[in-house]
Amino acid sequence: MAEKYDLIIIGSGPGGYTAAIRAAQLGLRTAIVEREHIGGICLNWGCIPTKALLRSAEIYSHISNASAYGLKAPKIDFEIGDVVKRSRGVAGRLSAGVAFLMKKNKIDVIWGEATLAGNGKVNVVATKKAAMQPQPPAPKGVLPAGKYTAANIIIATGARPRILPGIKPDGKHIWTYFEAMVPDTMPKSLLVMGSGAIGIEFASFFRSMGADVTVVELLPQILPVEDGEIAALARKRLEKRGIKILTDAKVTRVSTTKTGITADVELNGGQKQSVKAERLISAIGVQGNIEGLGLEALGIKTERGIISIDGFCKTSVDGIFAIGDVAGPPMLAHKAEHEAIICVEKIAGQKNVHPMNKNQIPGCTYCEPQVASVGLTEAKAKAAGREIKVGRFPFAANGKAIALGEPDGLVKTIFDAKTGELLGAHMVGIEVTELIQGFVVAMNLETTEAELMHTIFPHPTLSETMKESVLDAYGRALNM
Repeated sequence: MAEKYDLIIIGSGPGGYTAAIRAAQLGLRTAIVEREHIGGICLNWGCIPTKALLRSAEIYSHISNASAYGLKAPKIDFEIGDVVKRSRGVAGRLSAGVAFLMKKNKIDVIWGEATLAGNGKVNVVATKKAAMQPQPPAPKGVLPAGKYTAANIIIATGARPRILPGIKPDGKHIWTYFEAMVPDTMPKSLLVMGSGAIGIEFASFFRSMGADVTVVELLPQILPVEDGEIAALARKRLEKRGIKILTDAKVTRVSTTKTGITADVELNGGQKQSVKAERLISAIGVQGNIEGLGLEALGIKTERGIISIDGFCKTSVDGIFAIGDVAGPPMLAHKAEHEAIICVEKIAGQKNVHPMNKNQIPGCTYCEPQVASVGLTEAKAKAAGREIKVGRFPFAANGKAIALGEPDGLVKTIFDAKTGELLGAHMVGIEVTELIQGFVVAMNLETTEAELMHTIFPHPTLSETMKESVLDAYGRALNM
């Protein structure tokens, strides 16, 4: 007889394990199915290990430029294997932490690949070796493959790299983010295809470590989802660091040799050029893992490769829900985590559960300089017909930024001119991925410009740029 649960979650990434923990807190008998890595892509091959790599690059850059801070340092060098080892160690530690949380919260972990069989049934078969990354053995204490049933099922299977036809990663010269995180040697030259967060973070990392980097972006601006002014400032800083950037351009063909790749690039207007590099990173986005789940047989609606859901993450079939990347953009870990809470609390019958406001999901890119944002861009606010006030404050006028030797940056705020509602906030510069949450909280609390102006910010801090930007929107900036 199949094991019976209140909730089975397929996938143990940030959305999946958060859902499992919240369900256990609410008294639901819960199991989670995982086929590859406890913690999913984010902890093992995405968010966390990339930040560890970027931290190594940051330290390397600081020491290499010690003279700018009045210091003398011996010549610094690195072994890429040691940098990768640290990154993998960080990922391993956090993956083990998630496994501990499953045990602590009495959540059963079932090891294998899941298929929906209807009527709350989940069939789990022994996991196959992953094609793109190393496959670990099943952790101790997990349940084996078999047949399980649950009153409710959450699909949290995440996403994988999108592949362009004719430019298939080979694991040697053409990489996805999997191979880019564990290079066996440091490439002297690199072509990055795509300038979203993944592409720009890897471009920043490899440039900091000494590689000659070229970025090719199909759209007119890098970081396409960001405010145009902020993206332009980020581009200027990246180019100042020596990264070559081609926008309004597309890679039409890639050929490989024993030593690298040659890419044919077509520019807007028909001009063509050839780019040679030792490695190419394909970073043109991700696509949801919807295959092999049995969605079609059950009539679960999908659209453009993602599962269709309502505001409470319910699919077109009763008792089946979907969260995270597999349920559509923005494909961010923190979005998945918040969907997990909404979904589980709705399943458990909690009161005052509200659909997520996607306009309040922050976005962060951890390159040098960092980029962070929340809410409407200036262009989108205008397109929506809003009468707006826009404030700007440069890091060059902030004492803490100058003291840190990081004067290149900007905070931009957008308000509704009639009501004072904060519509959007956009930043580029040092540590803005930490600063942005102040504006996220403000938007969640429906804070107006008057309340922000009367908030006391500590001095000297980078956060003062936030208040000054608000003041500037109303012609009241004090330090500019």
